[in-house]
Amino acid sequence: MKSAAADAPPLPDLLGLSRAELAQALQPLADRPFRAVQIYEALHARGIADFAAMTDLTKDLRAALAERFRIERPEIAAREISEDGTAKYLLRLIDGASIEAVDIPDGDRRTLCLSSQAGCALACAFCVTGYWGAGRSLTAGEIVAQVHAIRQDRHHEADGLNLVFMGMGEPLLNLDNVRAAIEILSEQISLRRITVSTAGVIPGIEEMARWPRRPNLAVSLHAPDDELRSRIMPINRSHPLADLLAALRRYPLERGRRITFEYILIRDVNDSDEHADRLAKLLRGLPAKINLIPTNPDAVLGPGMVPPPPERTAAFQQRLYDRGYNATVRKTRGDDIGAACGQLRAFARDPRGFRREISPPRPSPAPEPEREPARAAARRPAGATSRNRAL
Repeated sequence: MKSAAADAPPLPDLLGLSRAELAQALQPLADRPFRAVQIYEALHARGIADFAAMTDLTKDLRAALAERFRIERPEIAAREISEDGTAKYLLRLIDGASIEAVDIPDGDRRTLCLSSQAGCALACAFCVTGYWGAGRSLTAGEIVAQVHAIRQDRHHEADGLNLVFMGMGEPLLNLDNVRAAIEILSEQISLRRITVSTAGVIPGIEEMARWPRRPNLAVSLHAPDDELRSRIMPINRSHPLADLLAALRRYPLERGRRITFEYILIRDVNDSDEHADRLAKLLRGLPAKINLIPTNPDAVLGPGMVPPPPERTAAFQQRLYDRGYNATVRKTRGDDIGAACGQLRAFARDPRGFRREISPPRPSPAPEPEREPARAAARRPAGATSRNRAL
């Protein structure tokens, strides 16, 4: 039989509260107004995760805080280190949900790739997270806690640290908590070093446009037309390219800043010269930089999800250069531990949902008597199964 304590809801978390919210929450306990400032600085500037360690507070206040509140800090359930120094963390949250976050070294700088949800409902064809289906949105405290947990484990300072919301989940489907976390994190890490990546959730983009201060915006594009993009990213059916590009043309940018467009390169699917030319035409007039990402294979994604050869990637990049775009190729990091782009997953969960394998179209067979017309045959999914089928 469970105890009453086991059934009790968790204590309120202080880590995701703004300065004003923290002051209000502490008002019944704090004997002086400056106590809220002390506690906020202890949480975020010093990274303290235990009220007992806040020795600049009175003993009675520390005891009262421990009785009424908690400081979110996920359990590091697993840590894997890649040959290139990338570290992938499996973090277990207070309710048992699990997420992954990644620490990527780059010379004197580091980038932390953060999750915003414990899963993802968008089911993009190149993304392992979507194979496991939707998960709950993270609280602001759980987002901030990823940074604190990794910084403490790896002994990182805030200087030279970049944050990217490119882990598990769609950040703009959890925008309130992502915004609250960014407001806290940006006190120590410049907004110019924080990037939010979206699959193209237009209402979220429009909401971000109204923020007085904004991080960098990255948009996962991955195809230059609606038909192909809808195959790769089902969200395109509800947020098609014309609407998405119109919202991005209205998006306010500070001087010198651009929108990053991420483009996964999948061999024989979206990597031709024609695709590059159409992409260049699609983005014409936008302050854009293009980040090309050779797709990262994974067993759950099927045999068709493979990157093009390096010379094809280079040709695609050159095609964009020739049309005046700043196009870079993202260096694959952490793929040997499943930490590269599109490879994060929620361990200890069964796969859910429908996974379509993206593959190049097959040649139409020659028409034969008393058989289905070649055009219809070309439309029929090849090798369809109950879970995977070619598009």
